[in-house]
Amino acid sequence: MSELLVDFITSLDGNASGEGWPGWWGLEGPEYLAWDGKQPEVTYLMGANTYRQMSGFAAGVVPNGQDEFRPEEEASVDELTQASKVVFSSSLEEPLTWANSTLVRDDAVEAVRAMKENGSGLLSTIGSLSLCRSLLRAGLVDRFRVVIFPVITGATGAERIYDGYPDVALEMLEHRTFDGRIQLVEYKPRVLEHPPLGALA
Repeated sequence: MSELLVDFITSLDGNASGEGWPGWWGLEGPEYLAWDGKQPEVTYLMGANTYRQMSGFAAGVVPNGQDEFRPEEEASVDELTQASKVVFSSSLEEPLTWANSTLVRDDAVEAVRAMKENGSGLLSTIGSLSLCRSLLRAGLVDRFRVVIFPVITGATGAERIYDGYPDVALEMLEHRTFDGRIQLVEYKPRVLEHPPLGALA
C-alpha cells in the first residue's frame, strides 16, 4: 500500500508564493538543498494549474520578476521532470508534453484512493491547493509536511494554503531546522468533525 504525503513550502503566514519573490523566497541554504536533493523516489500528484506552471518552468518559462533561473531552481525543475507525475484534470488534453506525466480525468479522490490501495512507495502532492484540501477531507493523507521559510508576505503573498480547510488535529512526527532559519514540521493529520470542546484532540 502506498503512503500519501501532502508537502508544502510556505511563508510564515501560510502563503505558497509571493509576487516578485524567487523560488524558496531566495532563502534556501546548503543544508536545506542537500536534504531536498536526497528525497526518496516519489510519484508526484498535481492539478492542472500546477501542471501548467511547472511544465512551463521545465520548458524554460522564467517566473515573473526574474530574468533567469538560478542554478538551484534549474536543478529542482530537472528533478521533477525525471520523476513520475500524475495530473488530475478535465481541461488538459493528451498527450501531456512534460515528460513522465500521466493525465487522469477520473475523480481525484477515488483515483488516489485506488492508487494507495493498489500501489507501493510514496505519493506526494506538489502545489495544487484544492487537490490537497480534497485529499485531506477524504482522510487519505498519511503525512502532512510543511517547510516554513522565515518571511511574512502580508503585502505580496499569494496562494493562501489553509483557506477552506476543515479543522485538523496534528500529531507531530518530525521537526528540524535547516541553515539556522528554515523550519520543517511533519505531522499525522486527523480531520475533526467538531472542535475538541476543551479536551486534548
